[in-house]
Amino acid sequence: VQRAIKDFINEIDRAKLRRMERGMHLCAAECTNDMSASVEDVHRCVERCQGPTQRAQQVVQNELERFQDALSRCVLQCQDDVKDKVGPNTSEQEISKYRGEFETCAISCCDKNIARLPSLMEKLKASLDSVK
Repeated sequence: VQRAIKDFINEIDRAKLRRMERGMHLCAAECTNDMSASVEDVHRCVERCQGPTQRAQQVVQNELERFQDALSRCVLQCQDDVKDKVGPNTSEQEISKYRGEFETCAISCCDKNIARLPSLMEKLKASLDSVK
C-alpha cells in the first residue's frame, strides 16, 4: 500500500502539481519586479500567486485522507468480524484460524483500495484542472 501511494503521489506531482508550483514561483518572482510597490502590495501579489497551488495541494490531501479512511474502515470491519467470533473459551487453534481470516480480509482490503487508485488519479487530475 505504501509503495502504491508513493507512486500515486509521484505521478500526480509530475502530471499536475509540479507545473503549478513552477508557475507559482515564477508569478511570485514577478511580484518583486515593481520597485515602486509597497511591501504589502508585494505580499498580496505573492499570496495571490500561491492560492491555486495551495488549493490544489489541499484537494490532493483531502483525497488521500479519504483513501486512507476507506482503507482503515475496511480493515476495522475485518477486525470487528473476527472479534465477534472470539470469546473467552476460544481455543488457540481457533484463534490461529481467525487470525488467518483477518489477514486474508485485510489483504483483500488493501488490494481493493489499491485497485481504486487509477480512477482516483483521473478524478484528481480533472479536479486539479479546474483549480484556479
